Amino acid sequence: MEERANLMNMMKLSIKILIQSALSLGRTLDSDFPPLQQFFVVLEHCLKHGLKVKKTFIGQNKSFFGPLELVEKLCPEASDIATSVKNLPELKTAVGRGRAWLYLALMQKKLADYLKVLLDHKHLLSEFYEPDALMMEEEGAVIVGLLVGLNVIDANLCLKGEDLDSQVGVIDFSLYLKETQDSDGKQDGGITAVLDQKHYVEELNRHLSCTVADLQNKIDCLEKTNSKLQEELAAATDRIGSLQEEQQQLKQQNELIRERSEKSVEVTKEDTKVELDTYKQSRQGLDEMYSDVWKQLKEEKKIRLELEKELELQIGMKTEMEIAMKLLEKDTHEKQDTLVALRQQLEEVKAINLQMFHKSQNAECSLQQKTEAISSFEGKTNEMMSSMKQMEERLQQAEKARQAAEERCTKMKQELAGRLDTCRQQMSQLDSKCSTLEKELKSEKEQRQTLQKELHQEKDATTLLKTELQQMEGLKKELRKLQDEKQQLEKVCEEQEQALQEMGLHLSQNCGDIFCNTCSSNELALPSYPKPVRVCDTCHTLLLQRCSSNSS
Repeated sequence: MEERANLMNMMKLSIKILIQSALSLGRTLDSDFPPLQQFFVVLEHCLKHGLKVKKTFIGQNKSFFGPLELVEKLCPEASDIATSVKNLPELKTAVGRGRAWLYLALMQKKLADYLKVLLDHKHLLSEFYEPDALMMEEEGAVIVGLLVGLNVIDANLCLKGEDLDSQVGVIDFSLYLKETQDSDGKQDGGITAVLDQKHYVEELNRHLSCTVADLQNKIDCLEKTNSKLQEELAAATDRIGSLQEEQQQLKQQNELIRERSEKSVEVTKEDTKVELDTYKQSRQGLDEMYSDVWKQLKEEKKIRLELEKELELQIGMKTEMEIAMKLLEKDTHEKQDTLVALRQQLEEVKAINLQMFHKSQNAECSLQQKTEAISSFEGKTNEMMSSMKQMEERLQQAEKARQAAEERCTKMKQELAGRLDTCRQQMSQLDSKCSTLEKELKSEKEQRQTLQKELHQEKDATTLLKTELQQMEGLKKELRKLQDEKQQLEKVCEEQEQALQEMGLHLSQNCGDIFCNTCSSNELALPSYPKPVRVCDTCHTLLLQRCSSNSS
């Protein structure tokens, strides 16, 4: 009590001296004015009196900025002060923000108004203050009344550059202990007291006129809302009567709908049982078909591996044949004109080699087609697996939907009396679900038919693959025959080469005629041969002339 009384007296003295000094100064006050500084110190002590200590993870916190933040919620006009305080980068503590808030409220001449709003909502202040705090007692209202007199003062306080966080608020009692000895000073004090009372009364009158205008506006609004409510009451009574009549009609319609729904549900149950039996039978058949197809796929994979091995062997044979062909061509060019029969045999060998090349190309194409067919079979089997899983999930969903429909039917029987609108919605949902179930069953039947068609097509494809395998075996037999013929031709060529060497003759690779060593001693690179080859003298001169003409 004594502390509150002392703070109250200090507040009165500080406000009185501030008003007297400001009126005697006759200009706007700045932040360096000592009475203004002491006023803020005393006001800060008053706001801190009886504050509750809040515990945080950093430590204990005791700041008067918490109650001041409530003003923004209670009075929208104070939002500008809150935003400007938050936008100041120099302020890092809650004490500094509270001091900046008080500075801005004094400059706006609304410090008394904002604190009065806080005192009007003491149930909110109880979160921050103890019950015996100055702001919770009658002294708080007296301080607000004293602060109204400060609206006479014009203050221009610069917040930038000032260290509001670390200022120490100490009350300087020397300002209040000065004795006034001159009579002129006493007369000035009496005039200032009268002026303060005059301004205080003017502010009270302004507040009262504002409250009277607000009350008149509220009364007008209440009268308008009262007339509207009476009209709505009359309309509501009419609606209640019409709704009661509609309720009786809906009860009759509901009984008819319930009978129809029971009949339709029984019919759908029978249909679903029949369709489930058929589905189970079809599923067993599909499982058997799937196992057969899986076995066939495994066999085809084994056949494919064997075919790939044979293909590798054929490719190796092909490379050997190409090397042999090059050797044969060299030998045949040297020995063309010795024997006409050799030329004919060589041409036949070329034709046979071309046939072999075409046959190997055809075999490669057929193998590629078979690999593509096998990959397509694998994709189809994966699709069949996914479709089977989807069908199982749809069956489970259908069973769940059927169980949910049965539960809803039982609930509808219990709640028909009080929930007519919900009954209509549930019936419409049941009808839509029954229709969707029927559609899904039809689509599943169609999918089953398509799956059976695809299985027949795959069987036909497997028969075609078997026939192609038989053809491949025939091609292998022909290959073996051609290899035997090739070996015989190689023996004949070797014998003819030995005969030409014994005779001392050579073959010109350009014209194909046979010459002796002296007439065919030159060698040139021909377009058909990358390395230099034996050529006769006439061909040598002709080829050199052509090269010289082309270069010029």
